[in-house]
Amino acid sequence: MSKQRFNAGFIAEMGLLIAIELVMKLTGLGSVPVGPLYMSFLTVPIAIAAMLLGPTAGAITGAVFGIVSFYDAVTGVSVMTGTFFQIDPVRTFVLCIGTRILMGFLVGVLFRLFRLIDRKRIACYLLGSISAPLLNTLLFMGYIVLVFYRTDYIQGLVEKLGAANPVAFVAMLVGAQGMIEAVVCGIAGTVIAKTLVSVLPNHKERKNSPREEARTAGQ
Repeated sequence: MSKQRFNAGFIAEMGLLIAIELVMKLTGLGSVPVGPLYMSFLTVPIAIAAMLLGPTAGAITGAVFGIVSFYDAVTGVSVMTGTFFQIDPVRTFVLCIGTRILMGFLVGVLFRLFRLIDRKRIACYLLGSISAPLLNTLLFMGYIVLVFYRTDYIQGLVEKLGAANPVAFVAMLVGAQGMIEAVVCGIAGTVIAKTLVSVLPNHKERKNSPREEARTAGQ
């Protein structure tokens, strides 16, 4: 992201999206408990920040999501991450915060790459919005499998679900929940982002050349 974008407008929009993220969490609108996990819609503000303001903004908003998630782990609000915190606080910190920062950053990068092939500026917003919940699930569950899979807690879930391997475990645990997250966040993120682009002067679509698009995709 270019230095010019770190201005009053950027800060104001970032502040608004962070506030929305926190309000969604505090009011319970952003997550619904489903077994040991939460069906989360908190990736919507992250996707919007990443698409409208860039990868850095996505990472910052993702960090807010992660901090809230880590707080749930420390206080035991989340059964799963609370259990992980008792096992290894440092790795739980990486799970809750590190994966969400990376997720937000990658959404911004992917969105800029999607724009290279979507000259009509429609599909790129849908793909960018969907990538947020998908990446969140992939990174979060992937880290759990790599670090916590052999713990008694996870093995108990594996046995309960009858999962034959880590891939089957993730598929059976996330299942329809992940698909619902992707659909809801994809639609909501696309509608909101496209609306903001059409009404906010700083985000009016510009017809950049392929070379310009490629250069901004790497910023």
